[in-house]
Amino acid sequence: MASERYILVVLHTGRQDSVDAAVQVCGQLKESGATAVIAPREREDVGAHPVELEHMPVLGRDVDVADLELVIVLGGDGTILRAAELVRGSSVPLLGVNLGHVGFLAESDREDLTSTVHRALARDYHVEERMTLSVRVKVDSEVVYETWALNEATVEKASRERMLEVVVEVDGRPLSSFGCDGIVMSTPTGSTAYAFSAGGPIVWPSLDAMLLVPLSPHALFARPLVVGPDSTLAVEVLARTQGTAVLWCDGRRSVDLPAGARVVVRRSPTPVRLARLHMGPFTDRLVRKFNLPVSGWRGPAGLD
Repeated sequence: MASERYILVVLHTGRQDSVDAAVQVCGQLKESGATAVIAPREREDVGAHPVELEHMPVLGRDVDVADLELVIVLGGDGTILRAAELVRGSSVPLLGVNLGHVGFLAESDREDLTSTVHRALARDYHVEERMTLSVRVKVDSEVVYETWALNEATVEKASRERMLEVVVEVDGRPLSSFGCDGIVMSTPTGSTAYAFSAGGPIVWPSLDAMLLVPLSPHALFARPLVVGPDSTLAVEVLARTQGTAVLWCDGRRSVDLPAGARVVVRRSPTPVRLARLHMGPFTDRLVRKFNLPVSGWRGPAGLD
């Protein structure tokens, strides 16, 4: 790591609260002797920024990813997913400050911003590794597209009026074929995202596993599945599918899938590293983020 402390600040340039938070963070970093770095996308929108953000060094031009100490992300989960793309393949951790709605990946909220930056500068955080997915698309045995996902890879129908016809495969063996709106293949981190909305189970992030959740399946057996981290999931778009399908990864990267395309999902060897300020149980995070009712709980009477 370089002797100078470089901290990437990723923000949502279309939101004034994110821009204001970035100005505050950059000022705090500068006062402490650290250097705030901006991503190329934000630099392109510099005309909408206050002057405090105009002369920051740019990632990839002035500062390499390998020189970063930390990424501070100001926004919702979508902004955190974009930040993960920027530093993919490196060991730099992401520290999210939630300016969105649920913000499951974020570690603190806007009102805690000053103390969050203080703790970041003091390196007072724990780094947690989150499993990611390696995603490969094959057509006629030829690999035509490769990418990755932190939350999920989703095979979906491209036309609303058409049904997607697929066959699902686990560990090289066919499991079932049916019509549906799509298939979500998710990590434990993504189990509280699209897979959750589709009726999949919540999987604790400490568990290494992969989920497969059908979207509106027309089948008697099309239940959500949870498989081990060494398994391989695959979805084939059957030839009888009318029209095309589309693969989405984390809702950010997409590619069209013709009939006959095969999407193969495995555990990626490259995790995403999240900086954690609070090491409480995941149960508490669920209760807080989903505002779950727990009134009346009196706690265990003794050791369970």
